[in-house]
Amino acid sequence: MNRFRPISLFLAFLMLQLGINAQEQKAENPILFADVPDASMIRVKDTYYMSSTTMHLSPGVPIMKSKDLVNWELVNYAYDRLGEVDALNLENGESAYGRGSWASCIRYHNNTYYVFTFAATTGKTYAYTTKDIENGPWEVNSFEPSYHDLTVHFDDDGKVYMIWGAGKLMIAELESDLSGVKKGTEKVLIENASAPAGDNIMLGAEGSQLFKIDGNYYLFNITWPRGGMRTVVVHRAASINGPYEGRLALQDKGVAQGGLIDTPDGKWFSYLFRDNGAVGRIPYLVPVKWEDGWPILGEDGKVPNTLDLPSNKGLIPNIVASDEFKRKKKDRKLPLVWQWNHNPIDSLWSVSERKGYLRLKTGRMDSTFVDARNTLTQRTIGPVCSAETAVDVSQMKEGDFSGLSLLQKNYGYIGVTLNNGSKNIVMVHTHDDLPQEMATVPVSQNKVYFKAECDFTDKKDAAYFYYSLDGKKWKKIGTKLKMTYTLPHFMGYRFGLFNFATKNTGGYVDFDYFTIKNELTEIPE
Repeated sequence: MNRFRPISLFLAFLMLQLGINAQEQKAENPILFADVPDASMIRVKDTYYMSSTTMHLSPGVPIMKSKDLVNWELVNYAYDRLGEVDALNLENGESAYGRGSWASCIRYHNNTYYVFTFAATTGKTYAYTTKDIENGPWEVNSFEPSYHDLTVHFDDDGKVYMIWGAGKLMIAELESDLSGVKKGTEKVLIENASAPAGDNIMLGAEGSQLFKIDGNYYLFNITWPRGGMRTVVVHRAASINGPYEGRLALQDKGVAQGGLIDTPDGKWFSYLFRDNGAVGRIPYLVPVKWEDGWPILGEDGKVPNTLDLPSNKGLIPNIVASDEFKRKKKDRKLPLVWQWNHNPIDSLWSVSERKGYLRLKTGRMDSTFVDARNTLTQRTIGPVCSAETAVDVSQMKEGDFSGLSLLQKNYGYIGVTLNNGSKNIVMVHTHDDLPQEMATVPVSQNKVYFKAECDFTDKKDAAYFYYSLDGKKWKKIGTKLKMTYTLPHFMGYRFGLFNFATKNTGGYVDFDYFTIKNELTEIPE
């Protein structure tokens, strides 16, 4: 017997295991299985910062931080409140669903951080600036009109340029103090930026992002050929004013809209997103190589499943997180993972009036859940997730409704309602745009437990609701909610804690905790 053979077999096995482990430790696409669309990204030394879209939610324009391009954490927002118009305040029948601010542009120039965005709800364009992107404070300049899908570039000659538009792309210089567009500088940059993707276009080229690399200007856009998929087009020019030459840069899985980022060791990637059903638009990274001065996206034109980057560590607790609502003196009243549905009324919520609880009070009467202010939300995450809460409903008033929701246009929720002096646990979801009670269970106690579970695996987009009277034994209630991503809301489903009045104001409820997990506690049948 060859005495070296066992050693050789052991070494071969060890090498195989090391190879498997190395493969397992690679990053996977999507890098974030959550609604983080319209990303704009910068690198400052060894740290990456990304801004994204959260539409009607407040605070808005989330700022995320990463050291490896894969694992991100929320560190700030560009604003607490975008404005005080009716649509943002959910007043007088107006709402900002599907609007608010989106497609921001983040930049770093002369030791200052900039975030630019726009909003049709206010008709303005915004420039937020700070020296400390993680802590603020932010200064803001705003001007009219609202420039759609803008990108801003600080050029080497000291001028500041803005590009915007859809299909026909425009360019103009900004005033040095960012107070508006310089008169007489606005002109057409590219007459038909969609052309590299063909002449049968459903969505004209938009989502502009401009980069200057080795003396050339590279303009990224998304377009959508009719009958096809979302597509990346790139234009290149030696001068910012053109002329520009365009190419189709990526057409795979509908992954598109974004730009370029490099690593400290010289690797290049394109950050993009993909429509992924009810969970929302989720970020992808695509490796980039350079050939003849052009960025070549993907591996043989395809979006890879794995990346030569550190492995994903999950989204809890840096993108979504559980909350016991217990606060110390120096703590934020609400961690950054939380956002209000529209501008909140601060006098109607508290985490201090009853220690260890979130109190939501009613201040006006509303007819439906989506009309109600002060719904506190977090993202859902994929491929599966669940959220659980407990609510004290002892101080509800006649006609009040409070509980745990899944927010989108086709929403669903489970809660307690008080009608004719009696409390009931009710499961509701929309049908033909109208809320319908799918199940009702009488309840006499004042503390009730609720759970919602989401299965986004392979775009199942199925949600189920549960209740418990002791927090241990759970019962499924109602019917499956078939979650659908809709343009009127333009965002992935979000968990929400809510309380609204339909007959009387002045009632309140206390939420004991919010627990989110990336697992299903029960596999739905």
